[in-house]
Amino acid sequence: MAEPRVPARRPEQPDPFLALLTVEEAARRLRIGRTTCFRLVLAGEIESVTVGRLRRVPADAVPAYVTKLRHRPAEAA
Repeated sequence: MAEPRVPARRPEQPDPFLALLTVEEAARRLRIGRTTCFRLVLAGEIESVTVGRLRRVPADAVPAYVTKLRHRPAEAA
């Protein structure tokens, strides 16, 4: 008996609707509070864009912020 054929998987295409996150979604991904995330966005620490009257965070800005944090010198306690 022949083995069932499994279709070849295509590489995952990024969902264009997930390219921009709300500030709340970015906060959840970073596991920080919404207010803290808004503060970071307004300070320019996390990249954001304005779409009409809405503030959105590009999905790749979240790992970029984490990378920036990892390469920042440690603060004195």
